[in-house]
Amino acid sequence: MEKPDLKYICTVIGNLSGVPIRIYKNGELLFYHSLVSLPRDPIVTYLDGINEIKDGVGYYATDSRRYYGILNANDIKIVMGPSGQIRPSERELHELAFRADVTPDDIPDFIAGMKAIVSMPLESILQILCMLNYVMTGKKKTLEDIAIYDKEQETLSKQNAISHTAAHFFDERSIEHHNTYDLEQLLMNLIRKGDTAALREWVSSAPAVRGGIIAPDQLRQRKNMFIVTATLASRAAIRGGMAQEDAFSLSDAYIQKCELLSEPDRIMNLQYHMIIEFTKRVEQLRLGTRPTKLTVDVANYVQHHISEPITVEKIAEELYMSRPYLSKKFKEESGQTLKDFILKEKTEEAKRLLRYTDKSLSSISVHLGFSSQSHFSRVFHGITGMTPCEYREKHSH
Repeated sequence: MEKPDLKYICTVIGNLSGVPIRIYKNGELLFYHSLVSLPRDPIVTYLDGINEIKDGVGYYATDSRRYYGILNANDIKIVMGPSGQIRPSERELHELAFRADVTPDDIPDFIAGMKAIVSMPLESILQILCMLNYVMTGKKKTLEDIAIYDKEQETLSKQNAISHTAAHFFDERSIEHHNTYDLEQLLMNLIRKGDTAALREWVSSAPAVRGGIIAPDQLRQRKNMFIVTATLASRAAIRGGMAQEDAFSLSDAYIQKCELLSEPDRIMNLQYHMIIEFTKRVEQLRLGTRPTKLTVDVANYVQHHISEPITVEKIAEELYMSRPYLSKKFKEESGQTLKDFILKEKTEEAKRLLRYTDKSLSSISVHLGFSSQSHFSRVFHGITGMTPCEYREKHSH
């Protein structure tokens, strides 16, 4: 049988789907096709994880809820993506550009290109690759045969304490009576308040929950309970100040990921992680014990534009206020100046990047919109009491 022309097939697939596609042979890039122009392929950020998937058809889930479909056949690897049903936020794209070492001048083109990639459900990408696998190997695969590589979830699964807590908290078999309402109200209240510390403390000794039977089998039961929890958590986060679009997008992304899982314990881990993320996101928005609409609106703006130079003038324009009035009201309602708040939020983001990436100080300072590396270092030292290098060294072990 004549070997199929993979470059032709992949070109047609890329044209029909609007999703970038690549062919690797023995680890070397052989072919790349995309309808959108990207100054740098974002796959460079995830190649190590993608290369760990070596058998059949699988997928890699990124930490920003994007997906890459993967097909392995002998010495050939075909990778299709990134895509997903939830469009990435501006902030997520800025961070992806930063992690992929896109130059500052190319960032606008990179973001425009990423936005132009067609949003396609992962299931559709995987079905395309199952068909291509049949063309290449003669072997038929279905979605039930798909392998997952999700580094974030793999890490969670290794944390026995979290796994034990999640299993205890969400074990419908542990007690015989419905007790969901009071616990639901308590949990949603913690999310609404953004009280991450109290949530972790409560979960460590939480009673088991019996939510009733809402599916004919355990896997579907777990997924249905997850969907209910995601819906409630998104509403609680909105009441806590999270923008509706952000909350619904986060909920949809988690539900999509849940539907692709086939093991109940992984769904429990994902549910725990989702609740924590919603709570953290609200926590980032709330200033003081009684946040106001103004402080929440400002915090939302800063979170969405953390990778840009943020000025009081820009926020005032966004909120339809004069600069002096905004500065005065924010100080009255939050107890700190708006400039100090912006720099503190940028420093918090810098801490995360210093701990979890190997990017240089100059790259981080540019990514966060500082005028120079020295300015970034001065601000960081003034807020944390240590230089960025000292912070990275302290948290590198």
